[in-house]
Amino acid sequence: MNTPTAQTSLSPLDLDAWRQRAQAFEREIAKAAIGQSQALRLLTIAVFARGHVLLEGDVGVGKTTLLQAAARAIGGAYGRIEGTIDLMPNDLVYHTYLDDNGRPRVEPGPVLRHGEHLAVFFFNEINRARPQVHSLLLRLMAERSLSAFNREYAFPYLQVFADRNQVEREETFELPAAARDRFFMEIAITTPADAPTRQALVFDPRYHDAAALVETVAPGLLDPAQLDAVARAIQRHVTASESVQGYVEALWTAVRHPARAGIRIDGVDIDRLVIGGASPRGIAYLVRAARVRAWLEGRDMLVPEDLRAVFFETVAHRVFLAPVYEARRATILPALCRAVFETVPAP
Repeated sequence: MNTPTAQTSLSPLDLDAWRQRAQAFEREIAKAAIGQSQALRLLTIAVFARGHVLLEGDVGVGKTTLLQAAARAIGGAYGRIEGTIDLMPNDLVYHTYLDDNGRPRVEPGPVLRHGEHLAVFFFNEINRARPQVHSLLLRLMAERSLSAFNREYAFPYLQVFADRNQVEREETFELPAAARDRFFMEIAITTPADAPTRQALVFDPRYHDAAALVETVAPGLLDPAQLDAVARAIQRHVTASESVQGYVEALWTAVRHPARAGIRIDGVDIDRLVIGGASPRGIAYLVRAARVRAWLEGRDMLVPEDLRAVFFETVAHRVFLAPVYEARRATILPALCRAVFETVPAP
């Protein structure tokens, strides 16, 4: 079968053909990210749900390479910026310099350079940027627009990818809750556990040159101008029975009020654990992601496994813990999600 490209015209409502294209997208980015099948599936779900993505993990696990590969496979105009402690909001919008004649010049920055055609904007090391930068990014993610040079700029096809490492704490800034909530998913990238994959990453020269690896990914498999219409069609196509809708409601209640659901976690005062979060928007994102997963699996109806497969990545970063437990967030949130699944009966 020939690999579909952006030049092949598909109707946004031809969901079977688009499923083939989504599968081709997933196979292509797998060339640059071996041993990350779960992360690749989640990233594909986010692309077809039109949600922004934050990758996190240790240094050197391939976060940047994966996002570059995804941007290449999606196609369309691409912008990028590196998070640094001295980065300011205006650096996203414009940059100034002196030309050969010593005159000051102003040029569009990475967000404005491609105008409304910007399809993917990649923010590398987002936690190194100041809160002022996060505020501008928040509007860009929420509204796909920003104000500059006395006018409004709109980016109808925009999807934001970002990454951060969880190791370094010097000269970094925690993302505010509002900014994290705008990320549709937070996806963990970890070192592969199986020996053959680990050996390939260490000994196979193909995986030592990230730029060359990204170049092996077929470009422009998706048409960013059509993705919003495809995403809407998927959401209309995949339905949820009354029993599944009740299951979603029960999951939501349990994660917001774990004590009422009878959940217990060792070493945690469950009555004081959760102070907020898991908002209606967050649960709507859960359902949105689950519908895309069902579509990728060839189904037109949600099943409980669709919800469980995307629950942690769409909901966990929207659950706010009491300050005394925040330092243990990385262990408590997975335990809470597991307890929710064990406590709430599936239909």
